[in-house]
Amino acid sequence: MKYLLWLFRIIVGGLFIFSGLVKANDPLGLTYKMQEFFEVLHLTLLNEYAFTFSVLIIAFEIISGVAVLLGYAFRIFSVLMLLLNAWFLFVTAYALFTDKVKECGCFGDCIKISNEETFWKDVVLTAMSLVLFLFSKRVQPVLKGKVGHIVMAVVTLFAFGIQWWALKHLPFHDCLPYKKNANIMEKIQPPADCVPDSFVNIFIYEKGGVQQKFASTDIPWQDTTWVYVDRIDSLVRKGNCEVEIKDFVISDESGADVTQAILSTPGPTYLWFVRDVEKANTSNMDVLKSLIANAQKQNIPFYVLCSAGKGEAAAFRKEHGLENVPFYTLDGVASKTALRSNPGLMLLDKGTIVNKWSYMDYPKDAVMVNGKLK
Repeated sequence: MKYLLWLFRIIVGGLFIFSGLVKANDPLGLTYKMQEFFEVLHLTLLNEYAFTFSVLIIAFEIISGVAVLLGYAFRIFSVLMLLLNAWFLFVTAYALFTDKVKECGCFGDCIKISNEETFWKDVVLTAMSLVLFLFSKRVQPVLKGKVGHIVMAVVTLFAFGIQWWALKHLPFHDCLPYKKNANIMEKIQPPADCVPDSFVNIFIYEKGGVQQKFASTDIPWQDTTWVYVDRIDSLVRKGNCEVEIKDFVISDESGADVTQAILSTPGPTYLWFVRDVEKANTSNMDVLKSLIANAQKQNIPFYVLCSAGKGEAAAFRKEHGLENVPFYTLDGVASKTALRSNPGLMLLDKGTIVNKWSYMDYPKDAVMVNGKLK
């Protein structure tokens, strides 16, 4: 039994640490996924707490994973880990059997697995956690006394610190479609050899209280005793016309689509994403304004992509003295996917993403040397 418990501790603890570290790379990603679950569960009142839940769950996964491996306060952590695994199992079962959530996001955006794979993973982890809970008295700590407390204190600081860094700056590793070297123009267009989805129309008619399905070529037009009930569009063949970026549409003040014009601009172009004007961090505006001035001197386009309404955008623009910068509109979902920072800066070169910065890391100047931005 001793070796079985060690095996379960390594598997459960190791997976919790791995899962927590992957999600700590992008805590906002888990926040948005939790809000998606709250929507389908009709618990929208919890949306405002999603960020807090996200940070705490990620930290707990890392801390409890280490605690299980070290046998630290094992009775307490075995209970908490069992409860969390049971909750994860419920969530993944709901996603799998209702098909209302496409991905559970258990490993963030970097490692995607299907809802079915996630469900069975959680079944196994919950079973292992139950065994660890039932035999928790047999587990002895690897590190005893002050050494164990110090190690767990360091792990706790690390679990919250790594998230703080990712939130203040940007994810350590960008796993979203808007990563460096990606060309947005290419990702918003379907592939050249794209084949659309193929559907067949099935018509339901009723006669004498009995319903029957007919293909479009077999509808009993001549027999007026048949009464139309419904039509079903059945997918026959799945196409390959899905685009990687679906909602990146830039509009000017009149509502005209200027996406292609901006993404096809030759040379460097700055895009400043402002997702929420009320929550936007403007503590580093002096550096940004200096960059804007340098960019304008070098004839480098600089655009603001704001997800607020016209009135809010106009007030924000006036408050921060940005009247000389073009303000365009971008959907909030596209904005938070393109840049986790609010606000955040992106540098393009003919639609290709050259670099991205959070509000903490704006470059100080824009200098063109031999036609290249340095």
